[in-house]
Amino acid sequence: MMNTAQDTAGVVIENLNLSFGDTHVLKGVDLTIKQGEFFAFLGPSGSGKSTLLRAIAGFGPTPSGRILIQGNDIADLAPWKRDVGMVFQSYALWPHMTVRKNVAFGLEERKLPKSQIDDRVDKALDMVGLLDLADRRPSQLSGGQQQRIALARTIVIEPKVLLLDEPLSNLDANLRVQMRRDIRELQQKLKLTTIFVTHDQEEANTTSDRMAVLDQGVIQQVGAPMDLYDNPTNLFVAKFLGTANIIKGSIIQSADGSHTFHTDKGLDIPLLRGREFGRSIVFRPQNVEVCAVGSDMASCHAKLTGRVQHTEFLGSIIRYGVDVNSDLVLVDHAHKLGEAVFGIGDNVDLHIDQESILILAA
Repeated sequence: MMNTAQDTAGVVIENLNLSFGDTHVLKGVDLTIKQGEFFAFLGPSGSGKSTLLRAIAGFGPTPSGRILIQGNDIADLAPWKRDVGMVFQSYALWPHMTVRKNVAFGLEERKLPKSQIDDRVDKALDMVGLLDLADRRPSQLSGGQQQRIALARTIVIEPKVLLLDEPLSNLDANLRVQMRRDIRELQQKLKLTTIFVTHDQEEANTTSDRMAVLDQGVIQQVGAPMDLYDNPTNLFVAKFLGTANIIKGSIIQSADGSHTFHTDKGLDIPLLRGREFGRSIVFRPQNVEVCAVGSDMASCHAKLTGRVQHTEFLGSIIRYGVDVNSDLVLVDHAHKLGEAVFGIGDNVDLHIDQESILILAA
C-alpha cells in the first residue's frame, strides 16, 4: 500500500536509471515534487535535466525505476496516457492551423463534444491573453505570443502535471523576463504541478518554489533557491549557483580552540565556526568589502590584502578581481554616483564577513 507522502505528492521518482547505449545518463534519481509546486530542474548542458523531464513525459527509452503521478505508477504507460502536458523549446505549433485550431487539437483528438471544445479553448486563450488573435496563424504572431499558444494548447487538456522544456530560450532577454512572470502567475492561478527545465539559474531562482541541481545524471542538491545559494552542499552547487570565491586549503585548530583556514598559497583566514575538517572555503563576492589599505574593519570580519587585477562595471555594482597571494578574490561593490573607484594595480584591503564563510569537505 502506498504511503501518504506518495498519495499527496504531485510527482514521485524512485531510483530512476536510464542509459543510451553504454552511456549512463540518469543515475539512481530519487525525487518528490509536491502537488501544486513549481519545481525546476537546473544544470549545465549534458547534466540529464531534459532527459529526466522526457522520462516523466514518456519520450525516449523506458528507464528502470518508478515514476508516480498523484500516487499512480506511470513508468510503463504511453505518453498520451500519462495525463501530462509538455511545452517544448521549439513550441511545436502547426503552421497551417489557426491559433484556435492549434489549441483545440488535443481536445479534438480526445473526441470531446464541439461545444465543450469551444468553451475550453476560449477559456485557455483568454487565460493567456490571446482570445482576440484566435483566427490568426502562428507565423503572424511574435515569439512571445507563439509561446502563449503552446501554453494554452497544453493547459487546455487539463493535465495533472505541466512540463516545460527550456520554453524561454528562443525569446529575447526582456521578453524572457515577462514570460517567466506570466508562466509563474498562470501556474499559481491553476495550482498546477509544474516542472521547468532550464540551464539559467536566474530563471530557476525567480520562478521555482524548489529546484534540483543536476550534474552528470546525479541530483546534487534539492531545496528552495535561496537555501541552495546560501548553503550549497558541494563545490559544484556553489559554483553553478551564482559567482563564488573558492579557496583551497586546510583547517588548523589552535590550543585555545579557535580555528584558522590555512590556504594552499600560505595565508591564514580566521574562522568563526569551529570545524576539524574541510578542504575549501566558499564566500560570495557581495560578502566582501574592498577598502583602502589600513582601513578599520568590523570585529566579525577577516582581513586580506591584495592588488586589484581587473574591474568590471556591471551597472549596479563594480566587480573587482583582487590578487591575494596568487588567489583571485572577486568583490562586488555597490556603485554610487560620483564615488571614486579603485584602479588596476591599486593595493587594497578586503574585509570578509566571517559569518558568510562556508566550509566544504572537497
